[in-house]
Amino acid sequence: MSNASWEALSNQAVAACGVVYFLALLAHLVQWAGLRRLAADETVTTGRTAMAGRLGVLLTVIAVGIHAVALLGRGMAADPNRVPWGNMYEFTLAGTFFVALLYLLFLRRFALEWMGPLVVALVLSLLMLAVVWLYEPVAPLTEALYSYWLVIHVVSAVIATGAFTLGGICSVLYLLKERSKADRGYLARVPELASLDRISYRMHAFGFPVWTFAVLITGPIWAHQAWSSYWNWDPKEVWAFITWVVYAAYLHARATAGWKGRNAAIVALVGLATLWFNFIGINFFSSSSQHSYAAPVTPAVVRIDPAPSEAPL
Repeated sequence: MSNASWEALSNQAVAACGVVYFLALLAHLVQWAGLRRLAADETVTTGRTAMAGRLGVLLTVIAVGIHAVALLGRGMAADPNRVPWGNMYEFTLAGTFFVALLYLLFLRRFALEWMGPLVVALVLSLLMLAVVWLYEPVAPLTEALYSYWLVIHVVSAVIATGAFTLGGICSVLYLLKERSKADRGYLARVPELASLDRISYRMHAFGFPVWTFAVLITGPIWAHQAWSSYWNWDPKEVWAFITWVVYAAYLHARATAGWKGRNAAIVALVGLATLWFNFIGINFFSSSSQHSYAAPVTPAVVRIDPAPSEAPL
């Protein structure tokens, strides 16, 4: 396949996985709507809602597979072939992929079926924003990005981002459920407060050492290789360290001061805010960052065109 064909495949895969994510979201909404409905035949209602839930998970698995094809196509479309995270559009593709993938990997372990509609809605929304505002044609990496440390650094960073995002969803639900007095609806179906707090903690405890590896080990090594300095006070480096400090404080407070529940959830959300500001905000608001290669040049829309050889005359 030619580079143009790979890029067209990637664009088509993004559109396809967006459609499948949307169908998965609909299946989850049908499931939760069924759980709210009081039917005369409760057995039939339970069977239908369970089937909708299983369909939602299956569609999410399919969407994640197509999502992976989109990432593969971006990397294969470049000359030479490269890892698919050379700009904000590709970073967003990778970040949303790992959020959905980690959800599926932790689904059984932590019984996260209730999180399905939120994860799918978040991933779908970010993909739509990426397509509309962040899309850029495939281009070679800048010289600083040609390093195997890039692969190690970014993979560990996006894995941690996925775990922190899932933990942040639990924290948001904790705060909402704590304030809600309703015994019906979606919040009534999510786990009890103690379970939400415990799942959030486990997600953050998983993500923190991975983030530490990305920010304090592989990042400085890559920076030294690219710019001959382990630390350059670059805005992205500073904000990545701020995120590390906030999450370190979160885990330390839980381990030593016994912080749980509301206070812990608020600190976790502060960490998530710094994480996503570093991921997106620095690229828009900083003109001095050495990571400016990750910033979008101009808003654009993906064109799902056929390969040039198949285009009509």
